[in-house]
Amino acid sequence: MRVVIAEDDVLLREGLVGLLERFGHTVAASVGDAEALVAAVREHRPDAVVTDVRMPPGFTDEGLRAAIALRREHAGLAVLVLSQYVEQTYAAELLDSGRGVGVGYLLKDRIGDVTEFVDALTRVAGGGTVVDPEVVRQLLRRRRDPLERLTPRELEVLALIAEGRSNASIARELSVTDAAVAKHIASILAKLDLPPAADGHRRVLAVLAYLDS
Repeated sequence: MRVVIAEDDVLLREGLVGLLERFGHTVAASVGDAEALVAAVREHRPDAVVTDVRMPPGFTDEGLRAAIALRREHAGLAVLVLSQYVEQTYAAELLDSGRGVGVGYLLKDRIGDVTEFVDALTRVAGGGTVVDPEVVRQLLRRRRDPLERLTPRELEVLALIAEGRSNASIARELSVTDAAVAKHIASILAKLDLPPAADGHRRVLAVLAYLDS
């Protein structure tokens, strides 16, 4: 895929370039601020964007706001936010943009394997949704703390749902049966006042719909 990277940390930016190229992807441009990100996307028309949240000149939410604007301007543009922070004001808006298709939000310090990162970007570029469970937790806590309704096991399952896992994948991760996972998911959706959904991607979108309600 063709990717544009926006990251103000030079070492991290160059590291991302090398990483993606090592996995066979093309980095059309790598830039250090939100204005340059917008210009690069307009020039190169990439398949996906990887962007930080806090970028020059204000180091607040420039990268995230640029990503939202680009999603409106370029239909089908996949965006993966890679940040140290959960910017609650705009994060839900980004994740809800385009009904959550081709969008992700990962936290830098929670990525433990480069292959998982590249796989996440590939899934986002393919129209999937990838959200770090901590992002979901922080956004949900902003609204009446509905997670208090969930049991510890249900919180574990919700975290895996947020990663886009299938029922079978969740069952393997937690060493339980598929039937047990289905029961936990039904309970989670009921407690969060969400409609049931058939697959991992739609379940993530259901969580995001709750945030936007």
